[in-house]
Amino acid sequence: MFTVTGCGAPSDEDDEPDPLIAQAQRARTDAALAGALVAVTPERADALATIGAERTTHADALDAEVARLVGATSTSPASSSTTVPLPAEAPTVELLRERLTRSQRDAANLARTLRGYRAGLLASVSAACATETAVLLP
Repeated sequence: MFTVTGCGAPSDEDDEPDPLIAQAQRARTDAALAGALVAVTPERADALATIGAERTTHADALDAEVARLVGATSTSPASSSTTVPLPAEAPTVELLRERLTRSQRDAANLARTLRGYRAGLLASVSAACATETAVLLP
């Protein structure tokens, strides 16, 4: 007779990167785009600075959650805070609006697949992106 303990073959999900990493990278790109737009549209500097700061905060919170989870399960680094390239297109307010709309939708869709704090974090990011688009970039 033998005893089976809590060990088992790793699932395929263990090999997949944390989906929050892509969300953090998207937030950093959105923040960089907002920052680049300040020079192009100085009349929107306050709104763009707010969007940049909020998207940076989103990226930091998402990175912290990835690091918390990775720290509990492995020793791999989980930061996405490397240099973020701007999108290839010329920076425009319309491009930022489109990216924020896509970020809002992607975060909401991912939130539906997760539970607990991670789902709430993504729902909060989604709501903030929707607000940034509707209120700060009407």
